[in-house]
Amino acid sequence: MELATQAAFLLFGVFFLLLAIGVPISISIGLASLGAVILVMPLETIVFTAAQRMVGGINSFALLAVIFFILSGSIMNNGGIALRLINLAKLIAGRLPGSLAHTNVVGNMLFGSISGSAVASAAAIGSVMAPLQAKEGYNKAYSAAVNIASAPVGLLIPPSGVLIIYSLVSGGTSISALFMAGYLPGILMGLAVMVVAFFMAKKNDYTVSEKVSGKEAIKIIWQAIPSLLLVVVVIGGIVGGVFTATEGAAVAVLYSLALSLIYRSLTWAHFPKILKETIVMTGIVLFLVGASSIMSWAMAVTGLPAAISQAILSISDHTVVVLLIMMLTLLVIGTFMDLTPAVLIFTPIFLPIALQMGIDPVHFGIMLVFNLAIGIMTPPVGSCLFVGCSVGNVSIEEVIKPLLLFFVALVAALFIVVYVPAISLFLPELLGLL
Repeated sequence: MELATQAAFLLFGVFFLLLAIGVPISISIGLASLGAVILVMPLETIVFTAAQRMVGGINSFALLAVIFFILSGSIMNNGGIALRLINLAKLIAGRLPGSLAHTNVVGNMLFGSISGSAVASAAAIGSVMAPLQAKEGYNKAYSAAVNIASAPVGLLIPPSGVLIIYSLVSGGTSISALFMAGYLPGILMGLAVMVVAFFMAKKNDYTVSEKVSGKEAIKIIWQAIPSLLLVVVVIGGIVGGVFTATEGAAVAVLYSLALSLIYRSLTWAHFPKILKETIVMTGIVLFLVGASSIMSWAMAVTGLPAAISQAILSISDHTVVVLLIMMLTLLVIGTFMDLTPAVLIFTPIFLPIALQMGIDPVHFGIMLVFNLAIGIMTPPVGSCLFVGCSVGNVSIEEVIKPLLLFFVALVAALFIVVYVPAISLFLPELLGLL
């Protein structure tokens, strides 16, 4: 226990110190892990084993799915698909008070469901919706807050790269089950934002969109069907066992590429930018996974997960209390750590505790991703916050106040998902995936 305590202070102390002075997160993870393992083995053994762990961590066929989904999301973001989905979202939510805000939310849900990227959703949907809402007299900060709060929905509604990463780091939790488990919590996340938007529309007397004719509605639906079919083909194929998640991700790339070329909104001039975005994001993800493999090994050899589990269970062994402690901890962590490294670092720490309490790993994965997805809309390191403010042409200071209302609603939705496992597990159980 004493060794684990010393390792914890070294590991997390060095890690947060390096982050505070501006060292990149992957390097901070690696250096902090090496520092902790010095307590139990010589340096030459540490360096050799850490290199092996890093290579082994990224030597996974499942990671190809993440890379392909990144490429697919980049193609969609540059391929004119967003506008067709926004038109469909406007058709769905257009008669609600403050309809453009609801359109933004539904648009992010639709775009996120085929791109799997919160940042891509915030950029693609927000860049179209911000001028429209400004024209209708919406407050710019409020419009940006709606976009920022709803963009992370795509991290839960499949296909989701972060759920694939959780599957990898959790020891092989079924990707099909995770994908199906993400639908209802993702929809609940979007509805939570829409509830706040409804009351804000009533308060500020925001307008309702004009009624669309039946002929126009059919045209909008017809134009959106090819994009939505991507979800049917990819997710249906994965869940039905037609192909693996990696093969499904490759199909998503081919489908989105063909669709963008058919729409004639993607030209060969776009490809250097698309490939550059994909290469940069892939490098970041792979480096994070490799560095986090070192941290997982460091925690294992120093007995850190068992010590943390013992410490938490010494406070209470009641499932409700233990989940509350973990969720509050993750909410704090999510405010200053990006989602992917947080999943890689805290899954090995908290998942054994969850399993000990009898919590299904699929349910825990959804809780974890939902929780940390809230963090990417909060300062100081929220990626959706920065992108949403940029496309909305507002400062972070301006958007914080309206964003707080959405934050409260999303936290409430999170705890509903945490304490009502059926929301996550209903669809996987219905389809025989659990």
